[in-house]
Amino acid sequence: SIGEAWLGLRALRGELDGLAEADRRELVGRYRVPQPRLALGRALLEEGLAVSTLDVSDGLAADLGHLLEESGVGAEVDLEAVPVSPAAGRALELLGDARQEALAGGDDYELLFAASPVAAEQIAALGRRLGLPLTRIGRVVSAPGLRLRDAAGREVALAKAGWTHF
Repeated sequence: SIGEAWLGLRALRGELDGLAEADRRELVGRYRVPQPRLALGRALLEEGLAVSTLDVSDGLAADLGHLLEESGVGAEVDLEAVPVSPAAGRALELLGDARQEALAGGDDYELLFAASPVAAEQIAALGRRLGLPLTRIGRVVSAPGLRLRDAAGREVALAKAGWTHF
């Protein structure tokens, strides 16, 4: 899921008034103790399922943007398909459903990977084997750049891509 660490930091800063204490603990925990998907990364490599893989540390939009730029391709991401935990969903509601901002949040350490559509069943089986839900959030396209799409397929503007080091 995406946005939990960013929301945990916002909770620590006192920016999520009205958030239930259990949700606050969960989100702050994801910020303070990241859970990198090492077993998933190893399995994707060993089983040859992913064409490319990276961890989401600078924000999903920024990290995906780096990958797209280096690969010379683009992507369409279905905003509603990007998974958020129940706690993150409730926190986003307090912020006016800031899902686009959550894509820029960073420090999630989830894995973002591209794979051939023919590997879908193998990837689903891998997720079951690891007890880890894996979600298809979009598709690679030939036109350069990242485009977010809402549930109706309309393009959604992204105000900020994520953390930049320079």
